[in-house]
Amino acid sequence: MAKGLLFVISGPSGVGKGTVGNALREKLPEITYSVSATTRAPRAGEQDGVNYFFKTREEFLGMIERDEMLEYAEYVGNFYGTPRDFVDQTLAQGKDIFLEIEVQGALKVKEKFPEGIFIFLLPPSLDELKDRIRGRGTETQATIDHRMSVAVDEMNLLRHYDYAVVNDEIDFACKRIESIIIAEHCKVHP
Repeated sequence: MAKGLLFVISGPSGVGKGTVGNALREKLPEITYSVSATTRAPRAGEQDGVNYFFKTREEFLGMIERDEMLEYAEYVGNFYGTPRDFVDQTLAQGKDIFLEIEVQGALKVKEKFPEGIFIFLLPPSLDELKDRIRGRGTETQATIDHRMSVAVDEMNLLRHYDYAVVNDEIDFACKRIESIIIAEHCKVHP
């Protein structure tokens, strides 16, 4: 059985990673999506191993010490990260797996898993990105300005990726990503 492939989709905040990821889940139900580990408490209806792998702080720190995380970060007092075991087991079963992740996390994954396929999701323009962030209606002007500054810095990291996909329309972005999946499976020398 052929080993599955790891696809990592990332891009700046507001580019539509979640929206594209949800559309891909509907179009490609055979692809496994990575389940993150977290130290935060489960919310009503969340299931361990489905929404997250819920860990105590000590368990999570132990996973970090044993190099069992492809990447991790601490956010608002809780840890979040990608367990290597889940990714390795899925790939060993011959299944492809997708990580939908922020840029810094993707670069950490690339250090530990360079054979992954890294896809950078780009906005059609910086003005469009600003409109999307502003359209959320939850950000102050200072926050929008900061996110835009970070987005420009992140777009300068494009050279670390294998592919760039412009998220101009969700269906077109999904078709481009589907084409990448097909091309990667047709490679003569993976």
